[in-house]
Amino acid sequence: MIRYILRRVVNSVPILVIVSLLAFLGQQLVPGDPILAIIGEGEFAELASGGREALDARRHDLGLDRPPILQYFSYIERLAHGDLGRSFVTRQPVGGMILQRLPITLKLNSITFVINIVAGISLGTIAALRPGWPDFFATTWAVLGVATPNFWAAILMILVFSVWLGWLPTSGWVDPFDEPINGIKHMIMPVIALSLFGSATIMRQTRSALLEVLRQDYIQTARAKGLKEQTVVIRHALKNAMLPVITIIGLSLAALIGGSILIERVFAIPGVGRMAIDAANRRDFPVIQAIVILSTLAIVVANLITDILYGYLDPRIKYT
Repeated sequence: MIRYILRRVVNSVPILVIVSLLAFLGQQLVPGDPILAIIGEGEFAELASGGREALDARRHDLGLDRPPILQYFSYIERLAHGDLGRSFVTRQPVGGMILQRLPITLKLNSITFVINIVAGISLGTIAALRPGWPDFFATTWAVLGVATPNFWAAILMILVFSVWLGWLPTSGWVDPFDEPINGIKHMIMPVIALSLFGSATIMRQTRSALLEVLRQDYIQTARAKGLKEQTVVIRHALKNAMLPVITIIGLSLAALIGGSILIERVFAIPGVGRMAIDAANRRDFPVIQAIVILSTLAIVVANLITDILYGYLDPRIKYT
């Protein structure tokens, strides 16, 4: 197992390099003068009035006057030493900027991820075991959750629960560990909007896999031996149905990372996702590249954990 994990870690290095290259190429292909977006029209006009030398000095200060290939290799060298660069706009270290906002995004995504798993597996199990209205209700909810864009659901919830009813705050963030009641009020709508797609997808896969397993002969044998239905479902059926569900859970993490960017923007949550949109609007390329790299790294780690869980759930899978 250790050898397999080390091999996966080594294999992930080319993936991160390719992602960093694509992010850098995207920076080069953005039309317009990045200096104008970085310093603003007022300062740009002031520098331009001072002659070409003033603008060239600012480009040199930001390293934008160097050939793109040299800029990229310099970026990779800094990245190898753990240096994510400095923001073009604030001139602060990008790593420190991300660390300031990362706890908010981690709390929001962690709570949503747990809700995705618990709600998805529970409703999927109920739908598989209880044909009729429970199955109909769970399946209808899953279809709506998959078909509804999370940002549209967020806007609709703000309209209903904040504007019309006045039950919940429209935006902002309060740490639930500092102010539990107020923090929970601020988290309800973002968490629901983020969990719609993930929990619905997990529910559909759990229902489908569990129905397939319940038809197997060894399940009928377990029931014929007189085992309790709860034991049959949990110890025999559900565990063996988890392999495809684990795959969906791993994929839902990637969707969660992408979805949180829009949700943080809609609810004005000062997390990493909102910082990514602000950086894109201001062409703050070091911040964008760092967020892309860290998001890719999170997905790679999630896939590795998913593969390890395969071996735990199915002893027939061996890693060498």
